[in-house]
Amino acid sequence: MEMPDTTQIPETRRRRFRTIPIRMLVPNLITLLAICAGLTAIRLSTEGRMELAVAAIVFAAVLDGVDGRIARMIKGQSKFGAELDSLADFVNFGVAPGLILYFWQLHDLNNVGWIASMVFAIAGSLRLARFNATMDDPDKPAFAANFFTGMPAPLGAITVMLPVYLSFLDVPMPPALITTAYVLVIAFLMVSRLPVFSGKAVNMRVPRELVLLISASAVLFVALLIGYPWHMLSLISIFYLASLPFGWKSYRQQERALAARMAASPSAPAEEPPPSDDRPVPLP
Repeated sequence: MEMPDTTQIPETRRRRFRTIPIRMLVPNLITLLAICAGLTAIRLSTEGRMELAVAAIVFAAVLDGVDGRIARMIKGQSKFGAELDSLADFVNFGVAPGLILYFWQLHDLNNVGWIASMVFAIAGSLRLARFNATMDDPDKPAFAANFFTGMPAPLGAITVMLPVYLSFLDVPMPPALITTAYVLVIAFLMVSRLPVFSGKAVNMRVPRELVLLISASAVLFVALLIGYPWHMLSLISIFYLASLPFGWKSYRQQERALAARMAASPSAPAEEPPPSDDRPVPLP
């Protein structure tokens, strides 16, 4: 029996069998774990175990904040990881929260509740598509790198479940129509052009004398989140919604300041935006 002549195999075919460094796999494994959490949340919501379903979404949000940072830390960024991360965000922060809300209360309105759940999921997908498409926009001013356009999908998912958190605290459940209106408002904020402060371009260096204080505060926050999850998630959602006007005001002030500088020296070159803190996408 003749052995195949490997010298005749095209280079493009042999390239498929290259080894992949472990550092390229670790961020993707974390993203896949987040997808598992989102899918598990959907199953738990269909079984009526709402507290565990909401906890799974919060866990997925934590993993979403970790995978990109780990990828940058160990130099494990890839185009595949960026695409996988976007798909995970759509499942975890679009589909799963919409279904949780539907099985929790919106099903009382039949088709109206289902439409509200679908609108939220679709808004999440549109938000992510816009983010991916505009990440490398060369026309953005430098200060715009510190703002999101519209509410980010993970924070939208955390915030939209505020009525669920309050119900876990024995607050009377609002009428289904009010919950539906709230879900549609959050969906609108996700696809809107509202500038939302991100903090990514803020200098993260901390003075040495504040390291212990910040570390203790972070430990206290995590302990409170574990010990009083629904109180903390309710407060986070309320404070985040209350902060949105301040982000818009800050953006407008910086926009006016840039316009004034450009009017004073029209020949000056525009500032280059700082590099993005997210995984690179070749093209939100």
